[in-house]
Amino acid sequence: MRRFPSILWLLLLAVCSSAHAADVVDRIVATVNGHVILQSDWDDAVRFEAFIEGRPLDKLTDQDRSRALDRLIDQELLREQSQGTDVPQPPSEEVQQRIMDIQKEHRATTSSAWHAALAHYGLAQKQVETWLAHDIAVLHQVEARLRPTVQIAPQMIESYYQDTFLPELRKSGAHDVPLAQVSGKIREILTEQKVNELFTSWLHSLRSESKISTPSSSPPAPPGGQGS
Repeated sequence: MRRFPSILWLLLLAVCSSAHAADVVDRIVATVNGHVILQSDWDDAVRFEAFIEGRPLDKLTDQDRSRALDRLIDQELLREQSQGTDVPQPPSEEVQQRIMDIQKEHRATTSSAWHAALAHYGLAQKQVETWLAHDIAVLHQVEARLRPTVQIAPQMIESYYQDTFLPELRKSGAHDVPLAQVSGKIREILTEQKVNELFTSWLHSLRSESKISTPSSSPPAPPGGQGS
């Protein structure tokens, strides 16, 4: 599976789904161009992010929760940009590969261990599959929009090779490799960096052009799941 820029994964860990909405008394925590984000949306996003990152719920800070809300807001802005267009679902193999990666991170090598990890965060298998499929679909959409605009000049590749790649290689004790052998890898690294920059700039523009309100100033801990 092709690796996406890390900033995209970080953003899209936040998901606008609220499977636990019936379990809490919802309140509005933010509005984005008139679209409401509820407490249940926020709670679910916090749990999901903590699960993906392998962080105990009781160790999360108010700053962590605020960042999760920021990413929900950004995701709603992206959703608005995709209105009226078909967003194809990713192949199931790609979703399952991502789940396998998460299972390895949680060291959940058996079915019982995996479901215990899900329950620990108040999540369900179907929830996670649905969220990841949505995340990957949006990632593909963002990449399709931004990646074609990126141009990496040969001089940029050579500069990265001389200034970054070789010094890091030598620091690790490895032998030098010719530029021709790693130029494709370097091009992909530089492309990802540029996509990150374009993505950040795009989100900044979307925020500046949007009406965003966050009446909640005190992010409570999410219900469900267990700390450790």
